[in-house]
Amino acid sequence: MSRPSDLIQGTLDLLILKTISIEPKHGWAIAKRIQQATDDVLQVTQGALYPALHRLEQQGWIKAEWKASETGREAKFYSLTKAGAAQLKKELAQWERLSSAVGLVVRMV
Repeated sequence: MSRPSDLIQGTLDLLILKTISIEPKHGWAIAKRIQQATDDVLQVTQGALYPALHRLEQQGWIKAEWKASETGREAKFYSLTKAGAAQLKKELAQWERLSSAVGLVVRMV
């Protein structure tokens, strides 16, 4: 299974931004959603997730709000800011360009 450190630089940020663009989520739910969406191929550890969330929050791309989770416990829920939505759009375009280029090399005969 891949680890976040195996991901191309910046890919974790893209995955987080995309995940919370759908709806605000707390950290554990973000990691779980990425794991589920990738059929358990990617498992984001707390040691990778929380520094990334902190960095994204400092950059103004996400914001955090304390709310009750589905278990009733207080948790920080992360959501996309307007700047984060713009950044997600840029990162998706860069990802498409990069993955297309890698695909060209992989398919070479």
